[in-house]
Amino acid sequence: MTAPVPETEAAHPDYGRLSIALHWLMLVLLAAVFACIELRTNYPRGSDMREGLKTWHFMLGLSVFILVWVRLIARRQMPWLAPEGGWTRWPAAAAHVLLYGGMIALPLLGWLILSAEGDTIPFFGLSLPPLIGQDKDLAGQLEDLHKTIGEAGYWLIGLHALAAVFHHYVLKDGTLRRMLPGWR
Repeated sequence: MTAPVPETEAAHPDYGRLSIALHWLMLVLLAAVFACIELRTNYPRGSDMREGLKTWHFMLGLSVFILVWVRLIARRQMPWLAPEGGWTRWPAAAAHVLLYGGMIALPLLGWLILSAEGDTIPFFGLSLPPLIGQDKDLAGQLEDLHKTIGEAGYWLIGLHALAAVFHHYVLKDGTLRRMLPGWR
């Protein structure tokens, strides 16, 4: 038995199952990517655990890179359901551009960093080819950019979550409920 839908939400279509699944899968992947890189500092340099966490960071980051393209293709096939309430549309669109940009730029930068360092680019048993030649100075510059964008990503994801809560509790427009799995 489903809960009655408030009248303000009844006229608004749900996000598709694929969009909802990809949204939450990306959240889990991003949390795992961030957790791996943050937790690695708890272990000594060169330790198996630290190296393992870095490897998982790379592989999960590249998984984000692949899935973001799946998401973009899926999004192109379905109309984007903007949040209700005219003034929230442009901040939502801007946040989504930045989120998608980060999900593309960060893994690509990671791949470039490993390439410039002359390291193997691991991906679940595969070794991906380097994108550029070895250049330690460039690797350092790319790593700084990667860290900066990653830190901005923490804030952007937090703002995205706050916006969802704002839509739910202040605007009461159903935006959050439409993205929850299993809610119909």
